Amino acid sequence: MNEDEIKELEKEVRKLKRISHEWAAQLHDLVEERLPADYEDIPSIARSTYDACKAWAEASARLATATVS
Repeated sequence: MNEDEIKELEKEVRKLKRISHEWAAQLHDLVEERLPADYEDIPSIARSTYDACKAWAEASARLATATVS
């Protein structure tokens, strides 16, 4: 991977981390402010949070592999 590709991947990792934090904040807000009334929102927000964190972790692993080589 060349330097430009690594910079793009770093940018993607930062973006995915921000998105995962945003979903985590929504999950936190649900727990702290809206439960038990909005309990039906748990599965969708939890799934979105999980998916965002997984995407960040995968991109981070790709970056780690690219920068070790």
